[in-house]
Parts: sequence; structure tokens; C-alpha cells
Amino acid sequence: MTKQPSADEAAMLYGNRFLTEDAPDRDFPATGMSALDAMRLVDEELAVEGDPNRNLATFVTTWMEPEAQRLISENLYRNFIDHAEYPISAEIEQRCIRMLADLFHAPGETTGARTQGSSEAIMLGALSLKWKWKQRREAQSKPVEKPNLVFGGDVHVVWEKFCRYFDVEPRIVPLQEGKYVIGPNDVEPLVDENTIGVAAVLGTTFTGHADDIVGINDLLLSIKKERELDVPLHVDGASGGFVWPFLYPDSEWDFRLEQVRSINVSGHKFGLVYPGVGWLVFRETADLADDLVFYENYLGKKDATFTLNFSTGASMVLAQYYNFVRYGRQGYAYVMEAMQKNARALAERLEECGDFELIGADKEQLPLVAFKLVEGKNYDEFDLSWQLSAERGWMLPAYTLPPNAEKEKVLRALVKETLSREQVDRLAGDIATACSTLEKKGGAHPAERKRVKTGTGY
Repeated sequence: MTKQPSADEAAMLYGNRFLTEDAPDRDFPATGMSALDAMRLVDEELAVEGDPNRNLATFVTTWMEPEAQRLISENLYRNFIDHAEYPISAEIEQRCIRMLADLFHAPGETTGARTQGSSEAIMLGALSLKWKWKQRREAQSKPVEKPNLVFGGDVHVVWEKFCRYFDVEPRIVPLQEGKYVIGPNDVEPLVDENTIGVAAVLGTTFTGHADDIVGINDLLLSIKKERELDVPLHVDGASGGFVWPFLYPDSEWDFRLEQVRSINVSGHKFGLVYPGVGWLVFRETADLADDLVFYENYLGKKDATFTLNFSTGASMVLAQYYNFVRYGRQGYAYVMEAMQKNARALAERLEECGDFELIGADKEQLPLVAFKLVEGKNYDEFDLSWQLSAERGWMLPAYTLPPNAEKEKVLRALVKETLSREQVDRLAGDIATACSTLEKKGGAHPAERKRVKTGTGY
């Protein structure tokens, strides 16, 4: 008589015991499992997530060339911060910083740092603004207790985080209906002797447009001359820093403008690298406050560090350098132009269907389409987002704009390398189908809509 295998033996032979058992989610597991079982367990958990290539919300890179993926996988174990043992990784970081300084028209010798993303880069850049302001005030024997930072409601939330974490008063210019970026007239009343700097956005996450950086720079030059206040300008180019140089090379937003003293950019967005890598570049070395640089020697040599994080993998720095030498200016321009052409094709399809109003399609913009429903629909943007996800698996974000434009509901479709012209046509057709479905049934969530109207929810 054949001996029957135990439950564990049967699982090893025919499947995975977690097909019929809960995945560990609270207590630290008492025993382990085979590498294959662990891999299958994690894969099964991820199977219900969305497809990153159909995620029209994310600005983050979702595809890289096989050669780049190989370079990343071969260097995941390499600790970037250990410059004594991995000096070539450190040199490649400096090459990337010098190349970015060139791309952003830095006038001479400069400095900067790689970061985990633009959030860390912004924290570091804003800290340098605060320290440099403090130095200027102390040199004049003036108080340093009430620093403030001026920016618009179109910024990423990290700017408000910085102000809260590092005790700086945020002076936020609210948006308005039909006005989704800021300019000099918005900034001027908020600037005073305690202003550590002004932050301007190049490519907002809401509509993909840029603040009037030239106008703000001119205002700050005027303030410098007339009021003897040297207020620096930081450009948050998290999304636009790798777009504007190639799509709008004649637009002045970078170090060609005198008051622009620092720029951050996300390598893992339109820099075409997987997360996470960001960059902070200063106009010149003097714009980095010396007090923010630390020195350590326990890894084998004396090294300067200027980051909030310490140990981190070198692979994404190497991947960024790979992209720079792989594409060059010509290659980046080709990729950006292809995305822009497909974004315009999608905008045309949406405009033709008659259900939507495009937002700022005639202005300089990231490769995306920001749009909203025309008046008179029996469903809204959130219904459409839900329906499109339920029917076709597209993740099309719907959201309201910041104060004082919170009544505005917007949809936004990022058009990246993975969205081909064929996919653009398919997406436009799926959006039209979702609209037809919603027209017939009167919205995706009629019960929730009733709660909103009666004031019983939200």
C-alpha cells in the first residue's frame, strides 16, 4: 500500500501550503519556508494590484531597457555611501551632477547631491535656503526667529512638510478657479525680510504647467535692488526638469535666471530611471550652506555627506548615468517629443468626443492631458475614474484642486513611454465607452452621490 504524503510533503510536491493558509501578517513567523514558496507567496499578494503600465496617475518610471535592468540588478548590493570601497560609484554621481548643471545652464563650478527622490532633495535645498538666510541675518545682527517660505498651492505636499518639520512659516498663495499656477503679483505681498526664499514649480502635479518663473525672478531682482533683500528662488523641477530642456529649450526657468540658486529634479520621473533617485543642484558651490555638510571617516576615508539618508544602493545612480550616456540630448529629446505627440493625440481624441474641456493644452506642459467634464453631465469625474478602472483596468486619477480652487474636479492622464499611439487610441475609446455607460446608469455611485447632496457624508 502506497504511503500517503503528509500535508507538508504534499504541498512540496504539488503546490504551496499558503494556497489554503493565511499569509503571515502579524506575528513574526516561527519557521521559514522554501525560497520558491516565499516567492510565490509574495507574487500572489501582488497579483491583485494594478498594472503599473496602465497607471495614468503615476509620474514615476515604469519601464527601462533590459540592459539598464541588468545593470541595476547586478549592483543592488553596492552601498553608494561607502566611497572608500566604491569610489567609481561616487565619481559617477559627480558626473551626473556636472551633467545636470550643464543641462540647467549653471554659470560655473557647482555642487549638489543625489537623493532618494525629489522629496529629500527639496528638504535639503530648503534647509540650505534657511541656513543661508540665517547667516545673512546674523551678519547684520538681526533676529532669526521667524523664517518664512513663499510658494503656491500648486506645490507638492513635501513643501508643507518641510515647513512643519523645520519650523518655517509657510506663506502659501492659494489657487483660483481657472488659475492653477502662481506669478510675481501673487508672490510680492508675501515677501519680507524674514523670507528665506521663494519656491516655484516647473510642471505641477495638478495640471502639468509651470509657475511664471521668469516673472518671479524679475520681481526678486526688483526687491533686491529697491529693498536690499536678497531673496533666492528655488525651482522644484521634480517633473519638469527633464522635460523643459528638451521640449522647450528656449524657455528660461533655470540658472539662466539670476535669482535661481537651486533646482531639484526626479531621476525616477522623466529622468527615465526606476524609483528611487533624485537630484539637487546648486547654482554655485557657495549656495550650499557649509553647516549642512558633515564629515565622517569610519568607512575607511574621510567623506563629506550632505543627505538626510545615509546608506543606500548605488544601482539607481548607475542607472541614471546609463541613461545620460545612452540617450544624450538627442535621445532624451526624441523620447520627450514622442510622449508629447501622443499626449496631443489623446487630447485631440478627447476634445472630438465633446464630453470634455481640456485644461491649458495651449501652454507649455508636461506630456500629459489634464481635463474635466463639460457641464450638464449626470455623473462626475470620480465616477468616470471608477468606471474606467472597473471596466478596463485603467488607473485614471480624479481629484479636486487645492484651495481656493477646490470646487474644480480634474482628470489627468500621464502619457509616458509605455503608452504607444495604439494604446492612446484604445484609451480614448475606453473613456468614450465609460462615458456612455455612465450616461445610461446615471453615475457610478448614486447612493454616495445622495449622501453628498444631503450633507450626510464627506
